Amino acid sequence: MTPDTIYTGDNVAALKTFPDTCIDLVVTSPPYDNLRTYGGHTWDFEGVARELTRVLKPGGVIVWVVADATINGSETLTSMRQAIHFKDVCGLRVHDTMIYRKNSYVPLNHSRYEQCWEYMFVLSKGAPTKWTPIRIPCVTVGTKRWRGNEKQREASYAMKAVEKHTEVKPDKTAPNIFTYDVGKNERTEHNAPFPLGLARDHILSWSNEGDVVLDPFAGSGTTCLAARDAGRRYVGIEINAEYVEIINRRLGLANTQVRDAAQPRSL
Repeated sequence: MTPDTIYTGDNVAALKTFPDTCIDLVVTSPPYDNLRTYGGHTWDFEGVARELTRVLKPGGVIVWVVADATINGSETLTSMRQAIHFKDVCGLRVHDTMIYRKNSYVPLNHSRYEQCWEYMFVLSKGAPTKWTPIRIPCVTVGTKRWRGNEKQREASYAMKAVEKHTEVKPDKTAPNIFTYDVGKNERTEHNAPFPLGLARDHILSWSNEGDVVLDPFAGSGTTCLAARDAGRRYVGIEINAEYVEIINRRLGLANTQVRDAAQPRSL
């Protein structure tokens, strides 16, 4: 496994050439059911899950961005089955079930409310060892808040004499719903790129500078680009040669190595 490299080929075959516990963070979005076609390629979920678990370092995190198709009037729940598989079969923690909300979404005119979000399952091998939360402003900064409960408020004068208030701080940890504008990012020929900000925010949250970030469904290279710009090392795997060309253009040929996934490489 060589950092700052894009591997061309099947992701399970490529991952099998990687050593154990060599990846700090995975940020990826696999194909969802049959919602889109990606050059007619298929993929092996169980094989990917097994290999990602093997190559992930203890304390490492997988951010798995998924949604479900609706077939015969019912959502498939494939995404939930995948999360359960990572937990029950692979032994990972479901550290957080997060939501990727789209400010702009495509109306589909179904007999239900429009779909504007996807899951972001944060899976970890044990407790995450890297955690730098995104902070957002507090709208009530500077105000005083009572620390006790209602019963304590109504207690005796002696209890009231030791009342303590805290002052609302300037910022707080962001909630687990991340919202992004869709369709305003760099345009690529890929038919389903996720926002660069989504990859960047997870990379900043779950890794440190110099860590190795993997995307086994590299697509247009958004995760790799965000990792490079954040001072991390990147590894991408993409089976579609046309998408690899997009990745090359986005990263810059001078900074990109492309290798055949069938050829084993050592770190």
